[in-house]
Amino acid sequence: MITQTNTNIDTSTITNSLLAVVINFLQQHNWSFSQHATEPILKMSYQGENGEWLCTAKTREEHRQFIFYSSLPVSVPENKRLAVTEFLTRANFGLIVGNFEMDLQDGELRYKTYSIEAEGCNINPDLIGQLIFANLMIMDRYLPGIMSVIYANVAPELALKQVEG
Repeated sequence: MITQTNTNIDTSTITNSLLAVVINFLQQHNWSFSQHATEPILKMSYQGENGEWLCTAKTREEHRQFIFYSSLPVSVPENKRLAVTEFLTRANFGLIVGNFEMDLQDGELRYKTYSIEAEGCNINPDLIGQLIFANLMIMDRYLPGIMSVIYANVAPELALKQVEG
């Protein structure tokens, strides 16, 4: 369940949490988002140069982890999942910060960046920003290739070459 919130969330009661750092980062950048009612999950949309998609920021406080997802705005049709899987596998091979993943049952496709925090260290807004912006840049870069495999029947290898130039 997602509850709509304004971007002026009071983080004073969660100041030592990763969620507070993420909220503060998003507020500093004037991003509109909604917060899950009971889970440390934030949702927002993002408009890149090549399309718009849904983003999810999630924290796992007990593990000191921050995960950021960019989700394809459509489910991959069942008859295209094998070709898209090939495209994603080829794309993932060269990616350094994060990876694409697809649920083969329902066709949900997303790009994930994450951090694992060492105990005693703090995740700061700069690190959050690096992970978010790297995620958005990669999703925007590869989105045309993914869509061309799905809708234009472009071969995965050719679609990747077109994306990576």
